[in-house]
Amino acid sequence: MPDVLILGGGFAAVWSAAAATRLLREEGAERSVTVVAPDDHMVIRPRLYQADPGAMRVPLDDVLGPIGVERVRGYATAVHTDRSAVTVRGRDGSVTELSYRRLVLATGSALAQPDLPGAEHLHNVDTVQAAIALDEHLHALPEGPGRHTAVVIGAGFTGLEVATELAGRMRAPGVAGDAADGVRVVLVERADVLGPDLGPGPRPVITSALEELGVEVRLGASVTEITPNGVVLGDGTSIPASTVVWTAGVQASPLTRDVPAERDRIGRLVTDAYLRVPGVPGVYAAGDTAAAPVEGGNLTMPSCQHATPLGRHAGHNAAADLLGLTPAEFAPDPYVTCLDLGAAGAVFTTGFERTVESTGETAKARKRAVNEEWIYPPVHDAEALLRQADHRLSVRRPVAAG
Repeated sequence: MPDVLILGGGFAAVWSAAAATRLLREEGAERSVTVVAPDDHMVIRPRLYQADPGAMRVPLDDVLGPIGVERVRGYATAVHTDRSAVTVRGRDGSVTELSYRRLVLATGSALAQPDLPGAEHLHNVDTVQAAIALDEHLHALPEGPGRHTAVVIGAGFTGLEVATELAGRMRAPGVAGDAADGVRVVLVERADVLGPDLGPGPRPVITSALEELGVEVRLGASVTEITPNGVVLGDGTSIPASTVVWTAGVQASPLTRDVPAERDRIGRLVTDAYLRVPGVPGVYAAGDTAAAPVEGGNLTMPSCQHATPLGRHAGHNAAADLLGLTPAEFAPDPYVTCLDLGAAGAVFTTGFERTVESTGETAKARKRAVNEEWIYPPVHDAEALLRQADHRLSVRRPVAAG
């Protein structure tokens, strides 16, 4: 029986495993830490809007193997809190049940799938497989009207990064070729403003970037149908397009429904300040499955910035609970965001009110550092991983949302 069982293979799960292992070693406790993950890689999900998404992953065994964390290759299909067990379906189809003493649920979130006619024609960048499929599609665009037109649905954080990046990717050699001047990117948003959840602070910078990149914006517009050749909007307008990318909305892992506790509007488990799930002894939540309290009466965001410290604290506290030690209150660095705007740079903001601190190339350099360096865990280096798993460390190196 695993002493600390962690479900998931992303940022929160990896750092939960490392933090639990760190504390158990510090205390000289011979207890086991096990991770259940279906894939062999930790996907660097914040980078999947970029070109060559297949390279945006790190082998899990290169991260967790050196610290002795056992990995079960399978899918957690059910959580049974009444008997402290999890049902796991192996990649070979076999089904087993794992009991646990402490559980960290860190199975993330998934893009909300639309109930639209023709939804099978949509692309997305929610998983590495989907992002690779989009990348391959861009390099083999079918002939016909709208060949070099892309429609991005949803002007939230992900939609804005996808649209601004596509403005460059669609013009790259091997995609548009001699037709680069005819490339068209259309951003469709149901709300009457860009980035409705980002607030008014960065909006002028975003608007200017879209204009600079030639991205067309359709606000207050909904999509009613996707066809093999484009989209149909609510007012009846048809936009011929060979590429349609859906980015609107996320939902927490359905495993949260197996836990008899309060959930927020996207299905995340509401936790206390120690990342415990109230009323469910021995169960912790981290990453995109957790709605944890942070500064100003806010809740954590489904972002890499919060996933890492959530993982550190959840793993630490699960192990501390096991050993009868005092838990650590979740206290991440103040919230920041860094939105990539393609060739137009980026915009960096602070606080939940998103006060603009830097733009253009200054913000872009920060975004590159976040995406390409700071969010990667150490590989083949147990000492470095355990050192960085300390829940007391500041994450303000700074790991911005994205």
